[in-house]
Amino acid sequence: MRAITTYGPALVVLSAVGAVLVAAPAVIRNSAEAETRSLVQAASQRLDQTDVLAQINQAQRDIATLVEPSVVHVSTETTMQRRRFTESYASSGSGWIWDEDGHVVTNAHVVDGADRIQIQLHDGEMRSATLVGLDLHTDIAVLAVAPGRLHASLRGDSDAVRQGDQVFAFGSPFDFRFSMSRGIVSGLGRSAGLADIDYENFIQTDAEINPGNSGGPLTDIRGRVIGMNTAIATGRGNSVGQGQFAGIGLAIPISMIDSVVSQIIELGEVKKGYLGVSVAPIAMIRSGVRLDNPAMRVLANAYNGDGAVVSFVSEGSPAANAGLRIGDVIVSLDGKRITEDGQIPALISSMRPGSSVNFSVVRPNVETNALEELTMSATLSELDPALRASPALLAALRRAGFESLVTSNVASAARLEATHHPGVLIESVREGSDVDQLLDEGDTIIGIMGQPIQTIDELYARVLRAAGPQGALPREVPLTCQLADGRTIQIAVRLY
Repeated sequence: MRAITTYGPALVVLSAVGAVLVAAPAVIRNSAEAETRSLVQAASQRLDQTDVLAQINQAQRDIATLVEPSVVHVSTETTMQRRRFTESYASSGSGWIWDEDGHVVTNAHVVDGADRIQIQLHDGEMRSATLVGLDLHTDIAVLAVAPGRLHASLRGDSDAVRQGDQVFAFGSPFDFRFSMSRGIVSGLGRSAGLADIDYENFIQTDAEINPGNSGGPLTDIRGRVIGMNTAIATGRGNSVGQGQFAGIGLAIPISMIDSVVSQIIELGEVKKGYLGVSVAPIAMIRSGVRLDNPAMRVLANAYNGDGAVVSFVSEGSPAANAGLRIGDVIVSLDGKRITEDGQIPALISSMRPGSSVNFSVVRPNVETNALEELTMSATLSELDPALRASPALLAALRRAGFESLVTSNVASAARLEATHHPGVLIESVREGSDVDQLLDEGDTIIGIMGQPIQTIDELYARVLRAAGPQGALPREVPLTCQLADGRTIQIAVRLY
């Protein structure tokens, strides 16, 4: 009886504890379930009582409704003549309607070299397109289609865009036509070192941009075009449009597009502003380069901000006339903050000759080892295409016999009769040269390296892009020429 009396209470306690251990998880689960139900009910009630997300949905639908009719799908076909057979290549991209007269904007790399171009409107209608003109340096092209039933895009102000703004990218990624993606502006004034674009001042966005988006519009929250989707940054030095989206999409700002497109439509070529400076990144000075220059030494020791350092000023140029000096740091241009040296040539080239531009400058004072803040202005002149061509190319063309070349639509200024075909007019050739045996003054070069050209700037650019990895010029260049009597011939000219 003693044992029973001793262990009885313990057994009762153990039984109670066991019951609690068994029942507790169920109680906890029931309590958690009740709490979840309460939270779900409260969340459902709040969502039913607010229209915030519904308003966002409707706003995004409205942007799609507004923008999509101005977006086009661009299809191209290029024929390549081989020795024994002909091959055709098809590719595609995107574009957008500039005006109701039938002008369509896209990337130059989307249509460059194409024999046939076709666009598809948002309603499925297909129309043939012709190339009005392109600018290889900025990767912008203008097409023309039959007018009528076209919805021109609304254009915004890329100068008003700020980091963090919501943006929407339209186009045909991987041929999924008339797609739309959303993101924010990740950065402004970006340079990616792309091999096929000479002037880079990109809007960076995390809106998904993939192959096929090239040439499509990037819009703001009002559906206004603020840029054109152009490239996917997959590493510096890559060609445009290569690779898949990795969180960094690049778009040409509308401020640059407007200048290029309006000139192509009005003039048939693009005249770029010229300041007359070379600039270098601040990091170069801080790394010890050019410290033999007293002004650069002051910068290296005293300046900690952003900007582009003036490393050369051409004598008699607008920059020299404005008072810019070697060692000056351009920190803003027309109110735009300068964070990378590539912004300067991009911004200047997007302005027409005769434009006035204002600078904010930090100048190193070599006498006091201090910095001074200055403002100045310059009136831009016109950039000579020869300044973009290498000295080696210019010398090679002269050796071949081309003494003077000019874009054919300015032939009247050269006092020569203009041809009806756009191209490069031969003003004069050297007597007895290789060219003299094949061509005469008044003939027009309308194609080079198998690609059509409309300006002397394009001629230089085509040959330089055919140069080897070390910049070696091709030994021989094929030309398509329209003779003064109207005949078209194919010839080859040796450069060396």
